Amino acid sequence: MVGVFRINSMRSIWRTLDRRVLADIGLTCLAVFFIGLSYGAIAVTSGFPLWVPAAQSVLVLAGASEFLFVGIVAAGGSPIAAALAGLLVNSRHLPYGLALPPGVTGRGWGRLSGTHVMNDESVVFALAQPDPRRKRAAYWACGLGVLACWPGGAVIGGLIGSAVHDTGAFGLDAMFPAVILALIVKDLREVRMLRAALAAAAIALAATPFLPAGLPVLLALAAVLLLVRAPAASAQDGRQPEIARAGSSP
Repeated sequence: MVGVFRINSMRSIWRTLDRRVLADIGLTCLAVFFIGLSYGAIAVTSGFPLWVPAAQSVLVLAGASEFLFVGIVAAGGSPIAAALAGLLVNSRHLPYGLALPPGVTGRGWGRLSGTHVMNDESVVFALAQPDPRRKRAAYWACGLGVLACWPGGAVIGGLIGSAVHDTGAFGLDAMFPAVILALIVKDLREVRMLRAALAAAAIALAATPFLPAGLPVLLALAAVLLLVRAPAASAQDGRQPEIARAGSSP
């Protein structure tokens, strides 16, 4: 029964999303796979056994916090401190959950698995769709794709980690943010969105020299206030002429 349900769900996703969205999701998952290669190689060359990146990639399924955990422990930090830092970085999922419409991550107990596949990419693709049905399909298509590609890349990267001494030389660390930027560049044509993005970038850049990795991105969420206040101000301005006309009527 579970197998039949999964097959029907995948068929529904393929019928709901157009080819362009599916192609974008596929390219994003491919990028995630290559970043997973880098993560697995870095973890193994830093002294971790292969099972550590393999287990984290499935159970944690959050690249930023996994990279942070490996970096802190490899530098001599406490695993407990590294885990707490990872939890702090993953707290960005709280506004993600608030931004998604109800039902996207599932209903009832199914929301547990839906929350597990929540990541930057699945949220971006979901929010970019025009209606709830497509939002849900894009969320699950990307989430399940990342669930397959991230652990797969981490394991393969760990296996070849002994042969890769400088993963940064391949530029794999820049591929992932480049894909995310490509997904949102169309929305940056809107002045209000562009201002918020520039403010977020300025906050993150200013905080990077002083805070651990991941925290500057959390601080950059303060730029979302520019998106919240602007519509309210414009709506208030739009009501002023109506109020004036109402006051002048007998």
